[in-house]
Amino acid sequence: MVASDEKAANLKEAERWVRQAAGQGARLVALPEVFIWRGSKKSETEQAEPIPGASSTAMAGLARELQIYLLAGSILEKIPNSTKAYNTSLLIDPAGKIIASYRKIHLFDVDLANGVSLRESDTRAPGEAVVVGNTGLCTMGLSVCYDLRFPELYRGLAQQGAQIIFVPSAFTAYTGQAHWESLLRARAIENQLYMIAPAQFGQNRSSFKTHGHTMIVDPWGRILAELPDGPGVITAEIDLDYLAQVRAELPALAHRRLF
Repeated sequence: MVASDEKAANLKEAERWVRQAAGQGARLVALPEVFIWRGSKKSETEQAEPIPGASSTAMAGLARELQIYLLAGSILEKIPNSTKAYNTSLLIDPAGKIIASYRKIHLFDVDLANGVSLRESDTRAPGEAVVVGNTGLCTMGLSVCYDLRFPELYRGLAQQGAQIIFVPSAFTAYTGQAHWESLLRARAIENQLYMIAPAQFGQNRSSFKTHGHTMIVDPWGRILAELPDGPGVITAEIDLDYLAQVRAELPALAHRRLF
């Protein structure tokens, strides 16, 4: 997706793609970071919502209707008595229940060589917890965007049993071109698990240009599916027997000697 600052339009588009994925047989569907609203930093506090709230309730209803697991990429979560919000990712089960809620830990504060300055900490607060969701399919780990640069988080998720890790993102075009694929494949290889990375693409009218390249990567680091640009859906089969085979034949996780 390329989310805008119009929640109703974003919700309609998100529902469209989720329904399409479910119609193709997907039992697990994931949306990008800030899929429900992406606009001016000045408006983030007023656009933040409680969770549960309108957007999370809409996603829960969709998951229940379609009988799927749904990763609501991220929603700006209102913090009572604060001018900041959490950037929160939600994993919802087929009954419409939020079974995991993750507040993005690492905030992107940087001045890029092309003159773009990004300060997430001006309007957002960091989370603290490493979060997995235990589902009827497998154990799923949650992360968001800039987290991808911090391998210790992904090792922590693997230690908690994650077999899939989500990376809903709005990666900048500048950094994404250089590092997005390499980082996704590295995290998949070193933790021997699937990485599902739904991404914002292109330029919206209120924010920076994003890299796109939504990907699904397997435990051997192979890209199973990719959408370089434009809106749409990609699908791939998650093979837990293959994941177990990779871990058995190259037991790097079992050979760890340091934290």
